[in-house]
Amino acid sequence: MAYQSIDTWMSLWRRLTPLYDEGEAKAVVRMVLESKFGMSTADIYTDGIAKLTDKARRELEGIMQRLEKAEPVQYVLGYADFLGHRFAVGKGVLIPRPETAELCEQIIRDAEGCSGADILDIGTGSGCIAVTLAYEVAEAAVTAWDISPAAIICCEENARRAGVMVDVVQQNALTPPDDHDRWDIIVSNPPYICERERESMHANVTGHEPEEALFVSDDDPLLFYNAISLYAIHALKPDGALYFEINPRYAEALLSLMRQIGFSNVTLTHDSFGKQRFVKATR
Repeated sequence: MAYQSIDTWMSLWRRLTPLYDEGEAKAVVRMVLESKFGMSTADIYTDGIAKLTDKARRELEGIMQRLEKAEPVQYVLGYADFLGHRFAVGKGVLIPRPETAELCEQIIRDAEGCSGADILDIGTGSGCIAVTLAYEVAEAAVTAWDISPAAIICCEENARRAGVMVDVVQQNALTPPDDHDRWDIIVSNPPYICERERESMHANVTGHEPEEALFVSDDDPLLFYNAISLYAIHALKPDGALYFEINPRYAEALLSLMRQIGFSNVTLTHDSFGKQRFVKATR
């Protein structure tokens, strides 16, 4: 394997500037050096990189070449950090986002003082929501649905690593079972990015993460929200709550839809970036 310049910190992050801005390029490389090579901040900024063994330099070069092809650093490392836990991620599984962590935090706050809640996470992916809630909500019984075999395997592994019980089920959110009064909480971060938004997105997302977990037709942007809401209006117990992560473009349309379906107290909240991002509704 031919080496490019990997002798200095600057030579590494500059290789990623065609894809990322300077700050993000530095963060990606720092994450690799700390996680894969055990480097401290002092090592990174001095001569630690130049002191790597030939074997380590070959490994680092392989990683850099993957990153230069816009592969997400989380896939390269095999994990993503989420609310204090490390989740395994890989091809075919959506990488957990900070916004989704905020949704989990809201549910945890709302569930404080409760115990034994029956919780359903629809479209679980890596299991970041399901596993976090199983860990944080007292005596919760958590079930996770996904249609993807890769996601099911990943969620089960992440639950095992966290030492929690999650019942992972292969289930299509668009054809849910006929449940009644089953759940205290239903939560979902379904596909919500319209196809026309694809061109404005970064290549490390569109070129590597699973399309079926991201995109929905321009003609029916609320497809999953409609199906899940119709299920939840019957499947939630009285006073049960439905939580969504949403596309801000369709916030008002979603609120109207959920009220028409029969939900009361439908509320919209913003994420830490000031975007309309979360909806909560009670039956």
